[in-house]
Amino acid sequence: MSVSALSPSRFVGSLSGFLQVASVLALLLLLLKVVQFYLHRQWLLKAFQQFPSPPFHWFFGHQQFQGDQEIEETMKCVEKFPSGFPRWFWGSKAYFTVYDPDYMKVILGRSDPKANGAYRLLAPWIGYGLLLLNGQPWFQHRRMLTPAFHYDILKPYVNTMADSIRLMLDKWEQLAGQDSSIEIFQHISLMTLDTVMKCAFSHKGSVQVDGNYKNYIQAIGALNNLFYSRVRNMFHQNDTIYSLSSNGRMANRACQLAHDHTDGVIKLRKDQLQDEEELEKVKKKRRLDFLDILLFARTENGDSLSDKDIRAEVDTFMFEGHDTTASGVSWIFYALATHPEYQQRCREEVQSLLGDGSSITWDHLDQMPYTTMCIKESLRLYPPVPTIVRELSTPVTFPDGRSLPKG
Repeated sequence: MSVSALSPSRFVGSLSGFLQVASVLALLLLLLKVVQFYLHRQWLLKAFQQFPSPPFHWFFGHQQFQGDQEIEETMKCVEKFPSGFPRWFWGSKAYFTVYDPDYMKVILGRSDPKANGAYRLLAPWIGYGLLLLNGQPWFQHRRMLTPAFHYDILKPYVNTMADSIRLMLDKWEQLAGQDSSIEIFQHISLMTLDTVMKCAFSHKGSVQVDGNYKNYIQAIGALNNLFYSRVRNMFHQNDTIYSLSSNGRMANRACQLAHDHTDGVIKLRKDQLQDEEELEKVKKKRRLDFLDILLFARTENGDSLSDKDIRAEVDTFMFEGHDTTASGVSWIFYALATHPEYQQRCREEVQSLLGDGSSITWDHLDQMPYTTMCIKESLRLYPPVPTIVRELSTPVTFPDGRSLPKG
């Protein structure tokens, strides 16, 4: 019986050879990435040659847009560069920022897809629902969900919304007596979540009374901040690298909290629909609520929506339905507070309608022209979603003759 063993010298030689091959491959990969970086950067520089922009670093891009300076620096660019300007995130990543109405009309009148680079970063959180879908799947989901926003559905919700707002205002009245400032965004977020839960997801309780929902609100706030941070970080574009970072781990925990909330909402409604009396009540409805539409929906081949599709739409509308609404309402209050003369005119207009303390109704909504104008102007100045991103599927020429290529 003989035993053969790898000698130490042969083992060291094999390891050395393996490391040499690995080093060469790593070097070739690095070289390939450098070449890709250079070629894409040159392509972008050529594409943007008709559009001036502020000075930027060849590798780090426009660093002046970081942090709290972003809005201020963007406004300077709006003044200096009419119509739009290229904004460089880093050496091979740039967006052409459009703010001129005539330029925007050209882009919004096309059917370019949502830019995968930015929007895909939202997918682990809200999945591929209506916000992230493109093309035919988007049309199918849009057609399916449109009935949930019919006037006949929305009209009865005014009373529900008014009840949620009254609860928030009662809280504020108590807090106002303490002679200290009130941070309103969290309160408004709970109120809008309370509203969307009751109106779209058939929730029976009160989010504003039940303290368990604060964790969900905080998770959404964290995910918002982490998303904007990730978009701007060159090294966090790769999913694997991001998952290993501290921000990636925080995002994963926040996603889990958000998904636990929406999974619970879906499960509760499914359980309620097991009750024959509740099911019969739903079947008699002329129009279904948002979540019931999803649960009863059928695809073109007759199948129910998958759990993944249902959760994506619930995650999307749970977030969009409460967070962006809360942002819009908060900024409306800010705009009115900084213009007390307009605030007073709105107050007088509303009091002339509801002077006896009665609750607002659907019919009142078109009897407040001045308040409506103030709301719309605030939304123009402080849009809850200030940016949307598209990737050109074909070249585009703007009204002044300047153009951008496909891609």
